[in-house]
Formats: sequence, C-alpha cells, structure tokens
Amino acid sequence: MLESLYQQILLDHSRHPCHHGRPERFDAEAEGHNPICGDKVRVFVTLNDDGIEEVRFEGAGCAISQASASMMTNALSGLSIEEATAVRAAFLDLVAAAEPDKSSGERVNEELRSMSEVRRFPARVKCATLAWHALARALDEALNGSGGPPSGSVGGGKTG
Repeated sequence: MLESLYQQILLDHSRHPCHHGRPERFDAEAEGHNPICGDKVRVFVTLNDDGIEEVRFEGAGCAISQASASMMTNALSGLSIEEATAVRAAFLDLVAAAEPDKSSGERVNEELRSMSEVRRFPARVKCATLAWHALARALDEALNGSGGPPSGSVGGGKTG
C-alpha cells in the first residue's frame, strides 16, 4: 500500500513537475548530466535576504531524475541556506547510504521520503541525486562566486 502511494507521488512529479522552467531572474545556476541514463538537469537558485527565495529546474531524463528535481524545488524554496543544506544532506543519506541514519527520514518531508527505495537500485541513485548535486554547485556559486547573498532587489541577479 505505502509502496504504491510512493510510486504515485514519483509519477505525479515526473509527469507534472513543480517549479519547472528557467526563471526570469536568478542568482546562480548549475548543470548536471548523467551519461549512463541520459539525464540532464539545470538548477536555478534565486536568493533573498532570508535564504532561498526559489529553486527552479529545467531538463529532461528518466522519471526518477525529474521527480527528484521537482520534489527538491518544492522542499527547498523558501528555506534558509542552513535549512536547505540540512535537508539536502538528509536526502542524500536517505537515498544513497547503504544504512541511512534514522534521523534522515525525519528531516525530510514525505515526498522526499518516497525516494528512499531508490537506494535498493544502485544504478538509479545518480538519477535521484543529480539535481541535488547541481543545487550544491549553484548555491556555492551564488554565495561564494559573487561575494555573498544578493540584496534581494528585483534588479539584482542574472536574467534568463
């Protein structure tokens, strides 16, 4: 029963992804590519004074990569950098660790927990984590490449 619910969540996100498409304005972007599966994703991060205003993505690939990217944008938009970093670490532990920390499942929402079964299929772990690794590079670019978070002004950042 629970497995079919999780499968439905994954299918819904892959067919109707949230926060999909290049934003008009963003502070950083990063790309990820999985040559084994053919997944490609580009993650866009818009910051404000409080942290992450919005995370968006564009790309194409398998259902797992697209669903994971969609779930990531839902989970992280509106969080502080510290909160987002903690969620990212918990998610990566949940899907990639042979024996995830018990607290990892508690630190992510139910949508993200639905991806935990991916760890049983090692070839698919990269699909599930691709957007999350791109996000880390985009945040690093936003925070370190430009000397720190932007002021949050509408005119700041990059334009798409």
